[in-house]
Amino acid sequence: MLAGAVAIAGRLAANQAAGDLRDGALAALPLAAGTLTGEIEKQRLVPLVLARDDAVRDALRRAGKTQETALDDKLRAIAADASASAIYVIDTAGIAISASNAGEPGSFVGIDYNFRHYFTDAMANGAASQYGLGTISGRPGLYLASRVDDGKTALGVSVLKVELDGVEANWRSSGFVVFVTDERGVVLATSRPEWRFHTLAPLSAADAATAHEQLQLAEAGFEPLPIRRGAGDGLATIDNAGKSRQYVEVVQDLPGAVPGWRLWLLTPADAALTSAANTGRLTTLLALLLTGLLAYVLLRRRRARRLRQEALARMNAELESRVSTRTAELTRSNAALAGEIAERENAEAKVRRLRDDLAQANRLSILGQIAAGVAHEINQPVAAIRTYAENAGRFLDGGKVESVSDNLTSIVSMTERIGAITGTLRTFARRPGVAASPLPVREAIDGALSLLSGRIRDSGVTVVKPRGTASPLVMASRIRLEQILVNLLQNALDALKDRPDPRIEIELAERDDRVLVSVRDNGPGLGPEAAGNLFMPFQTTKEKGLGLGLVISQEIAQELDGTLRLDPGSTKGASFTIDLRRIE
Repeated sequence: MLAGAVAIAGRLAANQAAGDLRDGALAALPLAAGTLTGEIEKQRLVPLVLARDDAVRDALRRAGKTQETALDDKLRAIAADASASAIYVIDTAGIAISASNAGEPGSFVGIDYNFRHYFTDAMANGAASQYGLGTISGRPGLYLASRVDDGKTALGVSVLKVELDGVEANWRSSGFVVFVTDERGVVLATSRPEWRFHTLAPLSAADAATAHEQLQLAEAGFEPLPIRRGAGDGLATIDNAGKSRQYVEVVQDLPGAVPGWRLWLLTPADAALTSAANTGRLTTLLALLLTGLLAYVLLRRRRARRLRQEALARMNAELESRVSTRTAELTRSNAALAGEIAERENAEAKVRRLRDDLAQANRLSILGQIAAGVAHEINQPVAAIRTYAENAGRFLDGGKVESVSDNLTSIVSMTERIGAITGTLRTFARRPGVAASPLPVREAIDGALSLLSGRIRDSGVTVVKPRGTASPLVMASRIRLEQILVNLLQNALDALKDRPDPRIEIELAERDDRVLVSVRDNGPGLGPEAAGNLFMPFQTTKEKGLGLGLVISQEIAQELDGTLRLDPGSTKGASFTIDLRRIE
C-alpha cells in the first residue's frame, strides 16, 4: 500500500508538472508566432508599395527596351533597409527586368519566372505568396508578390523574397523547439534546420507530387519527423541518435501569415517531469513515515499509561490486603479493646485515603507538566514543518525544484529536532544534563528566526536583527538556546497581533564575561500582576496558553549556567534578556 501511494503521488506530481509546462508553452506560443507573422507582415508591405511606385510602372511599360540601372539601385537600397533577401520586378511575360542583386553573379535580371506560382497567382488575383527554394540561390524563402497595374492594364509583378533565418535564430535562442508546417504538414521554417522539408506524417503520392512542384524540391524525400505523440496527453517523444526525449506540444494556426500554415512549439519536459515525480514520491513517503512515527509515539504513550494504572491497582490491592490482615490479627489479639481498635481502623482508613489522594494528585501534576511540555515544545517544529511544506508547494508550482529540495531537507531536519525534543522532555522529571559546546550566538538567533520565518512573514511583523557581524561564543546547546529564543519570539508575535506597526528588536551585547541577548516588542506590555506570576507554572495571559513556555525557558537558561529575566522599566511593550557566560 505504501509503494502504491508513493507511485500514485509521483504520477500526480508529473501530471501537474506537465500542466505547468503546457501553460508556459501556451504563454510562449503567441511570442513565437508574433516573431514570424511580424516579419512577414513587415515584408508584405514592400511589394504592395512598389506596385504603386511610378518608377516601377514606367520600367514595366518599357520592359526590355532599356537597362533599369536606377531602378536596380532603388531596389537594392530598399532590400537593405527591409533586410529582405531579394526584391525584383517581373514583366507580364514572366521575365525579371530589374532586381536588387542586378550586376551580381546570381542576378535575377533576365530570368524567366513564368513557372512560379507566386507570379501566376499574383497576375490573376492581385497578390500571392509561395514558400520554396530559389532557382538561382538554392536557398529556401517566402516569396511575397503583388501585381503592378495602372488601373486598367496589368503591367507585371513586384516580388520580395524573405529568408526566415532571423526568425529561426530567435526561436532557437528561446530554448523551445519551434517549426511551421504548410497545409500538407511539410516543415518549412524551423529552429532545427535538419527538420526542414520533413513531414508530420507520410505524404500520399499526390500530396508529395504537389509539394515537389509547389516548393521546387525535385530531390526532397519528405521523410516523417522523428516525433511520436501520446494518446491525447499533449506529450510528444522525439527520437534522436537512439535517445528519446519527452516534450510538451502546443500548436497554433497562422491564418494571418500564410493560409494553411501552422506553428508548433515543443517544450523539453524530461527533467521537469522526472524531478516533479521524484519530489512527489519523496514528499508522500516522508508524510507517511511521519504519520507512522506519530502513531507509534501515541501507542507507546497509551501503553505506558495503561501499565502505570495496572501497577497502581496492584499496589492498592496489596496494601488493602495487608491492612485487612493486620486488622484481623489485632482484632483477634486484643478483643477487649474492640472499641479502640474500631476507632483506630477508621483513623487509619482516613489516613490511607488522604495519602492515596495526595500521591495521585502529585503524579497527575507531574504527568500534566510533562504532557503539556511535550505538546508545547513539539508544536514549534511541527509548525515549521507545515511552513516548509507549504513553501515547497509554492516553489513546486513555480517550477523551482532546487528550492523545493531545500525545503524538504529542512523538513527532515525538523523531524530530527522533534526526536531531540521528545528525548529531552521524556526525561524531564530526572532533569538530565545539557550537552553543551562552544556556540556562536548568532547561529541560534538565525535558527530561531528560520523556524518562525513563515509566521513572521504572514503576521507582517518587522524583525530587527542584532547590528554588526560579531557573534560571541557561549557554552550552550544550540537546540536548547533556540528553544528559549523561539518561546520569546512566539510570545512577542502573540502580543503584537492586530497591533499597528508591529516590531520586534533583537539585541546582542557583551558585558565583561557575559553575553546578553534581548528580545523586545512594542506590544501592550505586561501588567504588575502578570509580571509577578510570569515564571510560575500554568500562569498565562493567553486564551489557549499552557503557562509553561517561560518556565521551561528559565530552567533551560539555568541549565546553561545563565538566567532569563523580564527587563524592568519598559515604557512600551515587553523586553526579556537571556544572560549567558561568554567563552574565549
